[in-house]
Amino acid sequence: MRRYWLVFSQAVTVLLAAYFVVGTLKPEWLGRTGVAVNQGVALVEAPATVSGPPPPGSFRQAAQRASAAVVSINTSKMPERHPQINDPWFRFFFGDPGSQPQAGLGSGVIISADGYILTNNHVVEGADEIEVVLNDSRRAPGKVIGTDPDSDLAILKISLDRLPVITLGNSDALQVGDQVLAIGNPFGVGQTVTSGIVSALGRNQLGINTFENFIQTDAAINPGNSGGALVDVNGQLMGINTAIYSRSGGSMGIGFAIPVSTAKLVLEGIVKDGVVRRGWIGVEPADLSPELMETFSVKAKRGVLITGVLQNGPAAQAGIRPGDVIVAVADKQISNVSELLSNVAALKPGAAARFRLQRRDESVELNVTPGLRPRPPKVQQR
Repeated sequence: MRRYWLVFSQAVTVLLAAYFVVGTLKPEWLGRTGVAVNQGVALVEAPATVSGPPPPGSFRQAAQRASAAVVSINTSKMPERHPQINDPWFRFFFGDPGSQPQAGLGSGVIISADGYILTNNHVVEGADEIEVVLNDSRRAPGKVIGTDPDSDLAILKISLDRLPVITLGNSDALQVGDQVLAIGNPFGVGQTVTSGIVSALGRNQLGINTFENFIQTDAAINPGNSGGALVDVNGQLMGINTAIYSRSGGSMGIGFAIPVSTAKLVLEGIVKDGVVRRGWIGVEPADLSPELMETFSVKAKRGVLITGVLQNGPAAQAGIRPGDVIVAVADKQISNVSELLSNVAALKPGAAARFRLQRRDESVELNVTPGLRPRPPKVQQR
């Protein structure tokens, strides 16, 4: 009996040892899913799977479609040389200001296989050298084709083949609550995709640009994202990321993008004419207020009050007077100065447009032929 017990014990011991070895080295033989030993710790791993469709709620496909066409833009600018830099006394008191170039960082979006890139004017303004870095690590010098400071947009061009191109969407169809992605190179860490929703539309009077019609989003936008892409869940371009509201310098969930509808008008004007041709009528507008309404004896409830008219300007020639309230431009209702500015700018210079006014108690309709909006004078940097 003792002999049989000894044989049984030895057999059990051998079987347990074999089970332990097989379970450690070949767990799949025992039908166990992905158990591995790493430095003495048993880890449970998911079975290997081949790449398939994204899970519900994933933005993988939108990010993949758009990311290839989003580029990083590196700029450098030589500091201005002081006229007295060679004066020994100046150098004695003030030292050598140095001659190291100032580096800048931003993003851009390839919108044409010809190499045209949309970005912000403030990304490339004053740059002496511009380098464009693609998502596939290719690099090329960027040439400024034209800029539009009024909308803070600029057009660059690079000479490379096989360029990825983003698909332009319809920003006018966006609604508050729609999901969007912001793609760019924040702080120079590399291309980054963040997600959020459209928080508001038609944001203006922010003091950022002359013409403001921003898409507001809570998708994280940080320094370096300027000029990057705001895309929808299909990867289509909806806007150009431009600015953020921040007290810390980083994202606080309030970012602004220029709608692609505006960007297309700027692109067409710059590529075709070299400049953006906007309408201009030569008036001094003001939002309605109780004080101004009393001063000018205005009885209109909505619109924009004209407090001044340029002599011999388009508005004066058409018969617009101080005290008139512009209610509509080309059949589009006007509620504030920003809307008046944008709608007049959208008019074609030299082509008459219908203006509806409120003049005291009567409604007046006039045909106004806008002129070409003069470019703002360049500010001399000091």
